[in-house]
Amino acid sequence: MVLVTEKFFNRNLSDYLGNVNDMYILTWEKRLKICIDIAQALIYLHNEMEDKKMIIHGNIKSHKFGIDENWVAKIEDFEFAVFLPPNQKDEAMCERARFKSKYYLDPEYVKTGKLNRESDVYSFGVVLLEILCGKYADDQIFLKKSEEGLVHVARGNFCNGTIKETIDPILKEETRKMSYISNRGANKDSLHTFLEVANQCVAKTKDQRPTMTVVLNELEKAFIFQVSLPSLCVYITIGFILA
Repeated sequence: MVLVTEKFFNRNLSDYLGNVNDMYILTWEKRLKICIDIAQALIYLHNEMEDKKMIIHGNIKSHKFGIDENWVAKIEDFEFAVFLPPNQKDEAMCERARFKSKYYLDPEYVKTGKLNRESDVYSFGVVLLEILCGKYADDQIFLKKSEEGLVHVARGNFCNGTIKETIDPILKEETRKMSYISNRGANKDSLHTFLEVANQCVAKTKDQRPTMTVVLNELEKAFIFQVSLPSLCVYITIGFILA
């Protein structure tokens, strides 16, 4: 986990979303690793910097994550980041106008103009959902259902038990084939754990959202479920997504 500016061998995460051919490259295991890398970087920004300083990235979205030759995801572009010294309240006033995409923005920030760690958690939750479905948060398939895009659609599907409609068809296709070689299909427990934490991240209020440390723990748990021996895994099928 590092924070740098560089030309990334495997491009940006955003280059894969919405592109069927490119999304085939991203197995579920690779997607989980990318999420874990990003979560580790955010924990460092929020909690582990020297002299107890803190950074709120403030502009988390799929365009901000590069992927190197080893498929390690790294945060880039700190143009709008907020640097907070020790012993200062962990929030800052920021102008809404500087953020171009509303689909990643913490709804509480939109109301108050205050950025905090939970704002990054919300935006990261949107990225988790994008990685799950293989599409941008403002893809027309979501905007046709809600002007709020992916988050509103996914949250509704989660509540009414139809979240399987949100999953990238590529993942479901590979799962139907029971491909143990590529391991692209999502393990049932891995998927369930991922969905739960993603849904918590995009809660409407910051008090309902987990810390990035909790998010990382859940993502690592999802990864462990995924890489377990196939004989110990129960794979999802097209008709049975969640228990």
